[in-house]
Amino acid sequence: MSSILFTAWGYQVSVLEALASITSFIGVGLGVTAKRITWPWWALSSALYGIFFLQAKLFASAALQIVFIIAAVWGWFGWEPKGAKPGALSNKKRALCIAALFASTLALAPLLKNLGAASTTTDSFLFFGSLIAQILMVYEKYESWPIWLVVDCVGTILYASLGYWFTAALYAAFTVIAAFGWSRWYGSHRRAIRSL
Repeated sequence: MSSILFTAWGYQVSVLEALASITSFIGVGLGVTAKRITWPWWALSSALYGIFFLQAKLFASAALQIVFIIAAVWGWFGWEPKGAKPGALSNKKRALCIAALFASTLALAPLLKNLGAASTTTDSFLFFGSLIAQILMVYEKYESWPIWLVVDCVGTILYASLGYWFTAALYAAFTVIAAFGWSRWYGSHRRAIRSL
């Protein structure tokens, strides 16, 4: 799987990176629709990206893929067969999520540095931001999408700076998808409130 599938603008895209990107794109795209079928795609893409990130020495991103696989199983059994019914967090829970994100990021970064990771603070932010966004998605909270938007934007910059152009392009696409997901889930939440 580490063999080169194609070269674009001097960047060699491995079979592994291409498969991980394609399955991840499908999974995230299905997540916007709030369909339960998103979760098997998340699990498959996470397994593939776990291997890819481990090879790239992005240890927090690699560990995050295990969390994604667990969340995919949790989401599959947690969402109704017809899909998610987006809800909202209280202001207090929103503030707790943001505080937890920044405190956790600062706590993990030194450990990643000691492990010789390719990125420390940024990879730590991606780990905890994705973790929080994923948990909120499993709980069907529309706030998962604005967090994904920020995480995906940061991921785009990180992977581009490390020269992983194919994955950086994928994360740029994820940023756009997150904006659509935010709009769609928030709209669905507002319609549900109005119908009460």
